[in-house]
Amino acid sequence: MLESLGVEPADEQAYRALLSAPGCDLAEFAKHLDRDEREVAATVGRLENLGLLTTTSDHPPRLLPTRPDVAVDALVAVRRAELDRVRAEARVLLSELRAQEQHRPENLVEVIVGQDAIAARFAQLLNGTREQLLVLDRPPYASQVDESDTRVRGLLNEGVVVRGIYSPDSLDVPGGVDEAYSAADAGETSRVHPQVPMKLAVFDRKAALLPLSVDQLVDSALVVHPCALLDALIEMFTLLWDQAVPVVPSAKADPLDARLMTLLAAGFKDDAIARQLALSSRTVGRRVAELMETLGARTRFQAGIHAQRRRLLDD
Repeated sequence: MLESLGVEPADEQAYRALLSAPGCDLAEFAKHLDRDEREVAATVGRLENLGLLTTTSDHPPRLLPTRPDVAVDALVAVRRAELDRVRAEARVLLSELRAQEQHRPENLVEVIVGQDAIAARFAQLLNGTREQLLVLDRPPYASQVDESDTRVRGLLNEGVVVRGIYSPDSLDVPGGVDEAYSAADAGETSRVHPQVPMKLAVFDRKAALLPLSVDQLVDSALVVHPCALLDALIEMFTLLWDQAVPVVPSAKADPLDARLMTLLAAGFKDDAIARQLALSSRTVGRRVAELMETLGARTRFQAGIHAQRRRLLDD
């Protein structure tokens, strides 16, 4: 578990053993591990340098393990600082490229081949995001949805702004609406649009990931770096955002009606809304007609727009 944080497997094994036998001296610890005492002394030195244990001033010194949560947080902070330093050095190296080299086509657009490679590149870009993530969400998906959602929740916990626009197909999958509400509860600003043209993720406005094919799950994707194409993708997101309807109801709206209006604005038919809300199609049809009349809307999407304007739906 700790190897990715710079702890050797044998040292991690020793740390775990010390957690169950705190306060032993070096000789007792070596006997507990069934290892040579000199070898264990070297292990103890490495663990102490990593902050995973401390030694007392007793004679002989006693070994006290650091609490795992405190120790791991410290190791993560050190590793993150190292990564930030490497990232800064990479930017310095980039600045040393001649301008014409920076803007060569092969340096502006990457072609990623293979679903595993796409998922790995997506995870890499997510891990490097520090300020803002913009997402157009529509199936099919190249990576496991749960795994991707976990990474995005991690960004939210770190204070990254996440704005997502969902397509009707995203919400129509089993549990899709609940997942969108859950993401909003976690801090994501979520909206729904009836015509999301493609899948897209924009990371800190510095890179974008999008598939080569809009409607099919293919084994190729593009990573676009700063250029006019990236600017155009960000502008497209902004235009769709302005047209989209918030997923989450405001506190003053009836929760069922607000959820119904969100699904209406997403282009759902009565049968699909009935499945999502566990109502009969007849009940949904009657309530839709009542809402459209109340809101003065001629179309379902207009109902969602009017609801947003009346603050029945909110970000």
